[in-house]
Amino acid sequence: MNTAVKLSQQNREFVIDKLRNLFGDRVSTVGSVLEQHGHGESWHPTQPPDAVCFVQSTEEVSQVVALCAEAHMPVIAYGTGTSLEGHLQAVNGGVCIDLGQMDQILEVNNEDLDCRVQAGVTRRQLNQYLRDTGLFFPIDPGADTSIGGMAATRASGTNAVRYGTMRENVLALTVVTASGEIIHTGTRARKSAAGYDLTRLFVGSEGTLGVITEISLRLYGLSETISAAIVSFPDVRSATNATINTIQMGIPVARIELVDQAYMKAINNYSKTDYPELDTLFLEFHGTRDGVAEQIRLFEEISSEFGASDFRWAEKEEDRNQLWRARHDAYYAGLAVSPGSKGYLTDVCVPISKLADCIVQTQQDIASSDLFAPIIGHVGDGNFHLSIFIDPGDDAMLEAALKLDQRLVNRALDMGGTCTGEHGIGMGKLKHMRHEHGDGAIEVMKLIKHALDPLNIMNPGKTVDC
Repeated sequence: MNTAVKLSQQNREFVIDKLRNLFGDRVSTVGSVLEQHGHGESWHPTQPPDAVCFVQSTEEVSQVVALCAEAHMPVIAYGTGTSLEGHLQAVNGGVCIDLGQMDQILEVNNEDLDCRVQAGVTRRQLNQYLRDTGLFFPIDPGADTSIGGMAATRASGTNAVRYGTMRENVLALTVVTASGEIIHTGTRARKSAAGYDLTRLFVGSEGTLGVITEISLRLYGLSETISAAIVSFPDVRSATNATINTIQMGIPVARIELVDQAYMKAINNYSKTDYPELDTLFLEFHGTRDGVAEQIRLFEEISSEFGASDFRWAEKEEDRNQLWRARHDAYYAGLAVSPGSKGYLTDVCVPISKLADCIVQTQQDIASSDLFAPIIGHVGDGNFHLSIFIDPGDDAMLEAALKLDQRLVNRALDMGGTCTGEHGIGMGKLKHMRHEHGDGAIEVMKLIKHALDPLNIMNPGKTVDC
């Protein structure tokens, strides 16, 4: 890694001049542009690249990577900048490849329920394009993220309990490897037994093995009936146990989200809503009219056993959108509680039978820490998030947040869970990897990284400590 740092500094001007010859004014070294591309939405300090190159095709990405490989210069892929674990920090400088102009929807195959898009297409853009086809793409991490970034971080979100994560919904990829070679993984077929599963290798690799430039995706038919709701509970354990029973009963809920009391208060203040300020589930059912009615009836029976109250149902699209907008704006609502704060965002995922205990113990830990750290979670699949709002200039507060995060991860791992359900590793969770996977598995990961990226130029310092 030290070699990569030395060589990138030595060849910086040479590489930038070469890039300018190739791409003209689509290469920027302006300070504000570098600053923008040197961080995501997390608390991690900005580490800007040496240059940003705005590419428009897979072939251009190949040219950039080949040039950087020749000069041993780091490469960091950039989508919309919404990552949460320091994925975008240029820890050794280098060239940031901005894929935002690769925003073409290349094909939609209605009969086969699939499509192929460039990496810079965002999920909202794709669903807007699909609106008149009767199809949609369900993965919804909240922010309007790029499909390439979602594949690279193995994103999931609110619909994962029914439709799965990016891992289940990516059929094939076009990838530029660390040498600049263009490869294709997977096909449009729904299953294959042909060789190593390279598609799954690159999904979730966080730009450390190659740059994803095109993605083939599964699509789904829009449901005849969609009904959303919020429902209040006396405490988090009751809300979580209602969720566990709903999943164990096999009720095909599409979304089921926990928002704790602290976050509900913040949401009401920020979004000007009047929801009960109690521990709350946001949920949604998809299906036929009769099927959704039956799902609702069963859920109401289950939740009433756990003290549920104040059901509020929304069937009109505008009403559903308002409800979910309030849920998706929770982070910004939390920031508004403490103006000037930054969010230290972390997540874990545990077996669903352990979820209630994990959340309750975490709440007790928060209460003893004097930190403002509300909880929100995709509880249908055992995943929840802690948003710790800190003063970026307060070292003691940051240290307290780091310790709270460490205890949370230890708790999840002790329960058979993982240090992240969807945020990914980046640099923020790198310290947890060996504890979760063990020395042997980490060595295998390092061997894969070295085999595909022997110069360690692909997003160095992330995912696997090389």
